[in-house]
Amino acid sequence: MSAQQLHITLAGRELVMDAGTTAADALNQHYASAGEPPGGTVIAARVNGELRDLATPLADGDEVAGVDIASEDGRAIVRHSTAHVMAQAVQELFPGAKLGIGPPVEAGFYYDFDVEQPFGPDDLKSIEARMRAIVKQGQRFSRRAVSEDEARTELAKEPYKLELVGLKGKAADHDEAVEVGGPELTIYDNIDPKTGAVVWSDLCRGPHVPTTRDIPAFKLMRTGGAYWRGSEKNPQLQRIYGTAWESRQAQDDYLHLLAEAERRDHRKLGTELDLFSFPSEIGSGLAVFHPKGGTIRRVMEEYSRQRHLEAGYEFVNSPHITKSELFETSGHLGWFKENMFPPMQFEGADYYLKPMNCPFHILVFRSRGRSYRELPLRLFEFGTVYRFEKSGVVHGLTRVRGLTMDDAHIFCARDQVGAELKSLLKFVLDLLRDYGLSDFYLELSTRDEAKE
Repeated sequence: MSAQQLHITLAGRELVMDAGTTAADALNQHYASAGEPPGGTVIAARVNGELRDLATPLADGDEVAGVDIASEDGRAIVRHSTAHVMAQAVQELFPGAKLGIGPPVEAGFYYDFDVEQPFGPDDLKSIEARMRAIVKQGQRFSRRAVSEDEARTELAKEPYKLELVGLKGKAADHDEAVEVGGPELTIYDNIDPKTGAVVWSDLCRGPHVPTTRDIPAFKLMRTGGAYWRGSEKNPQLQRIYGTAWESRQAQDDYLHLLAEAERRDHRKLGTELDLFSFPSEIGSGLAVFHPKGGTIRRVMEEYSRQRHLEAGYEFVNSPHITKSELFETSGHLGWFKENMFPPMQFEGADYYLKPMNCPFHILVFRSRGRSYRELPLRLFEFGTVYRFEKSGVVHGLTRVRGLTMDDAHIFCARDQVGAELKSLLKFVLDLLRDYGLSDFYLELSTRDEAKE
């Protein structure tokens, strides 16, 4: 092999290419030589398993695959690229705006800004119009690596970006990772295709679509407030949410789905059908059920109780408050305190509203000596718990500060664990289906060694 040639693997085929070949070059040669044009639109590449721009130069031995715009990765790249276009439009229309972060999220994207006045409906219209002009220009996304000193110099007027520069190579949450997701800092420039001039830049890990013209469909949805890095101790920024898709049809389908979901929104139905309400006199996230809603709840609880009894669960009950000692022993005060309501002091002790039922069920189990013949012991309760959710996430009956949990804990011998897990999963999934729920997923939580 010549020193000027590279061996590239693509779709199981080895290609010999010249030095300086980009991911786009390799993909184009593969499709041309194989006679297999892509079924969709390729907007990025996976190089050795990592997402990269199509303009990425390849090295000898690289394995390359195309990323289709309609794939999960492809949509995320389109949405993140659209977030950049939105931020550019905002700073062109509001020159004093400071940039926060702008990650892709499920079905869309957002970007946070520090501005003097909150954005209004007319502002969103102006921003969206400016975005369409930028997309039409076909500005090219161009990546360049920078040192930390170079980044600090270039971003001297962006205080929030400067804070993120300090996270390089350190822990960052998922949204922040789009800016500083690795040990290398990179900045993306938006290049005017006619003059070659840099018209806008942003700290970003990437990748992005090749040009703004590769963003097929987008729409700005709404605005809201968001604390910088999620902490109420930090400044509140203005967040703009949008959606972006691989085609106009895909976006229209999504907007239709949203409209149908809004028509069926449980908060709207709760009012129209006189089921429940959230009186301001009680507090945010604390619902009261009206007679019709109470009837629905009673029927659901009675069915659940009967199913649990048939499955060998025993019904217990525990109080709503407890002395702090219990949650100190369980670890909740050490690891979960910020999600608990403040304590009440009386009789020389701190009492907390319970956020979970687990410690109470353990006290039931240890209330007397137990024989192995009693195992497995399945304890079940409709336990009302209280959690201090932040005001920005409280949402109808899906994110509340007071809720009644259909909660159970199983005490068993080690050799019974396998059978109990299998029985438990079947029981829970069957019960969900009985309530008409079929679209769900499971997560397994294991003991965190750092919390032992």
